Formats: sequence, structure tokens, C-alpha cells
Amino acid sequence: MIVSVATSGVLLLSACGAEDKGGSASASSAAAPVAGQGGAAGGSPSAGQGLSLLSGTAKANNASPRTGDWAVEPGKPATKPEARQWVQLSASKAGALNPVVVNGAGFTLYRFDKDTANPSKSTCDGDCASTWPPVVVAPGGKVFLDGVDKSKVGTVKRDDGTLQVTVGGWPVYRFGKDSKPGETKGQGVGGTWFGVTPDGKKAGGGAGGDAGSGSPQAKPATSVVLFDDRNFGDPSQGLAGKGCQNVPRDNVASSLQAQGSLKIWSERNCTGKSRIVNGDVADLATIGFDNDISSVFFG
Repeated sequence: MIVSVATSGVLLLSACGAEDKGGSASASSAAAPVAGQGGAAGGSPSAGQGLSLLSGTAKANNASPRTGDWAVEPGKPATKPEARQWVQLSASKAGALNPVVVNGAGFTLYRFDKDTANPSKSTCDGDCASTWPPVVVAPGGKVFLDGVDKSKVGTVKRDDGTLQVTVGGWPVYRFGKDSKPGETKGQGVGGTWFGVTPDGKKAGGGAGGDAGSGSPQAKPATSVVLFDDRNFGDPSQGLAGKGCQNVPRDNVASSLQAQGSLKIWSERNCTGKSRIVNGDVADLATIGFDNDISSVFFG
């Protein structure tokens, strides 16, 4: 009987020890962080998916060559979307756009009017995304911010599952025809594509906004000279009067000079897409009107 009781005691103690060990193991497991959740290590700011937002340029943060935005060399056209371990957003100047956001290689970034910012949603897929490659970053990647406020930057999941960078809620893109840093060939394309400012607005004022070198409160112009070439290069043609005036040789102007504000239209009789300009515009391509003025409204 004594042996039997002793044996039972040993078994009971063993069971209690096993329960204690099991309980400790469960507590440790519950306390351990789960990889891929929450912010980056060290409490770095995060835009979701473990994305780190870091102040300064990629170079200042010692990013490796031929990675991130530098994987596409300057002078090379944009390619189809590929998630990067890092991207850079810099407030800069490109062409007539100031300020506008550029990437780490100096290429202009754009926003699309058919997207939405609240909530963030990209509608550019398929062939559109080949022409306008979205700026995508890998989960857990980094975004270097140079003159762009952290509160304006985030990501949105695209239909293909990749993460697209947003500025002011707007998904951002490159333009396939911008072949070198500083080009803005995508500005105004289709009346829906515009460079993006550091706070997510349309660079250059966007469609219906103000352009040119004059004051936003400039008095109405009574005449305009339309030049066939950029930077006011001849040949040229003049137009004056009141109200709507059709251009004699339409769809050939690449720059214009005017004293005051006027409204340009893509179709005759002041129809189609339009844009208010104040003063001279050295390159109408920057506002999406290269070879696309058919009428002008004065007053």
C-alpha cells in the first residue's frame, strides 16, 4: 500500500510539472511578435504592410546601387511595374512644374483623374499600366522622403495584389515616354494625367487651373500670339478680339505669348477641353495643349 501511494504521488507531481511547462510555453508563444505585422523594427513610421517611411534621400540613407528606383537607370524608359524594396519621393522642379514629386532617379511622378484619393483606388491596369507604370513597393519596403511630408504618403493594394505608393491619397505613376529625368511629357495627357505635388494636388494647377507666368489675378488679355514651335519659335499667328475666336491655323501651336489671362480650347467655337492661362507659356505640352488649340476666349 505504501509503495502504491508513493507511486501515485510521483505520477501526480509529474503531471503537474508537465502542466506548468505547457502553460509557460504557451505564454511565451503568445508574447512573441508575429513577423510582417505592425511597424518596422525600432518604431519607424509605417504606412501599413510594415512599410517604413524614412526622412532623407536614398543616397543619404546608404541605399545600395542598382536597387529600388535606381534599378532603372536614368535615361531608360519606364518599364512594367515591378515591386521595389525602396522608392524615393522628392519635392522638386521638372520642366515648368514646380513643385512636383520625382522619384530617386529624377523621373516625374503623375496622378490620374480617374483614380480616387478617398478612398485610395487605382483604375489604371493592363495596357494603361504598361504606358503609366505604377510606383509599387514590396511589403516591408522603404519609402525615402525628401521634402514630402510623411502624413501625405501611404499605399493602396492594386487588383494584382501589389502595393502602389500614394501621395495625398492619390496613387502615383511614371510615364513611359519620359525617357530622361526632368521630362514632363505626361503632363495634361488626355486631360486626366498631371504631375503630382508633394501634397497630392495637380502640379501646374491641373485642368481648369492657372498656367503661364502671369499672376492668378491677371487682367483679361485682348490678344495672343501662337507660335508653331516651343519657346516662341516661328512661324506664328496672332489672334485678337472679344469673346470666342477660332484659330485660323488650328492645332499647330506649341507656345504662346499673351498679356493677361485667356482661355484656350481644343475644339473650334470654344468647345472640347479647356484651360485658363495667365501670360506666356513656353511649352504648351506641359499643360496638355501642344498642337491642340483650335479656339480662344477673350474676356
